[in-house]
Amino acid sequence: MPQILKVDHSNTDSWERTITKTQSILKGGGVIAFPTDTFYGLGVDPYNKDAVDKIYKIKNREQEKPLLLLIDSIAKLESLAEKPSAACAKLINSFWPGPLTLLFKPKSAINKNITSDLIAIRQPGNSITRMLLATLDHPLTAPSANLSGTSPATTAQQVKEKLGNQVDLILDAGTLPGGKPSTLIDATKVPIQLVREGAISFKEIKESLDGMLQTQESL
Repeated sequence: MPQILKVDHSNTDSWERTITKTQSILKGGGVIAFPTDTFYGLGVDPYNKDAVDKIYKIKNREQEKPLLLLIDSIAKLESLAEKPSAACAKLINSFWPGPLTLLFKPKSAINKNITSDLIAIRQPGNSITRMLLATLDHPLTAPSANLSGTSPATTAQQVKEKLGNQVDLILDAGTLPGGKPSTLIDATKVPIQLVREGAISFKEIKESLDGMLQTQESL
């Protein structure tokens, strides 16, 4: 069964041991389950194609569905995506860190198995997640830690029950809040496309842009 480590960033020694173990697993092409804003997610190094393939196999996920990437800072966006549009930049300033996932045009270094013309990126609101990301030299994939089509996990124990030995390490941050997923926006288009309403309403998105560009809901 996977190893479960309690996340305690207030204890320096414990946190350092957790980070060292996490980095070792990821460097070896392994899969971790870790806390995000709402549910536990599955994390691998997105530059490791074999590791990314494991995610699709674990979740029984369709290969044409791209994976979300999480970053701890806006500065790391530059190495992943082409320069964002003015509307996209305004949404970043308004809602990051937080439950807003944005679609970008990926840079050529991004593996094709995590993108289908566009790449989904979010800076999470969860401070523990950002602290973890800050210790890595790459972003993390973050699809929910469950089989596609089943309920996502809000506890480490649920991850263990759902996925068992398919995960190498579970970072236990207690019970997560669950709730609505992140709102998904395609700001590469003009007008921007509101793909999926989630924790941030379409109304809030439109108000943030304040007439800067028209918005269009995805049919």
